[in-house]
Amino acid sequence: MNRLVITNIFRFVALLLIQVLIMNKVDFYGFLNPYVYLLFILLLPFENPGWLLLLLAFGTGLTVDIFSGTLGLHAASSVFAAFMRPLIIKLVGEKPEYDVTTQPKLQQMGLKWFMTYAMLVTFAHQLFINLLDVMSLDEFWQTMLRVVVSTLFTFLFIMLFEYIFAPSKAKS
Repeated sequence: MNRLVITNIFRFVALLLIQVLIMNKVDFYGFLNPYVYLLFILLLPFENPGWLLLLLAFGTGLTVDIFSGTLGLHAASSVFAAFMRPLIIKLVGEKPEYDVTTQPKLQQMGLKWFMTYAMLVTFAHQLFINLLDVMSLDEFWQTMLRVVVSTLFTFLFIMLFEYIFAPSKAKS
């Protein structure tokens, strides 16, 4: 099997275990949970076909839903984030013309590009998950505050994971 496929399988399993066993237990103020599983969707190679990206996002979200008891909330939000990902990549800046294994990682794309990209995808995910969770526009501003705070909280953990698990040559 290709090294990239093995790396992505390992990343999928590791992030889901971290999400289900640790991060789902982190609960600030009743609504603030870091969703680090989103990092799996963020780091998939640029050249993945759209159908595969959506399928992987659905599987990732569904797995989190099964272990969290959230009945499709994460599956729908993950698919929305994966759907928005190509649009966000075009908005942030064109992907580089490297080989098909190029991934939108911090060490390959640079800090500014990755931070913008990760923040926008995380915001799309958090917006969708919070709107689905509330299912009402009665408390619109409170929901938007939850979206912004949850986005920042999840983004903080995503950046932390990127720095922790970056190869040592990229850290220097």
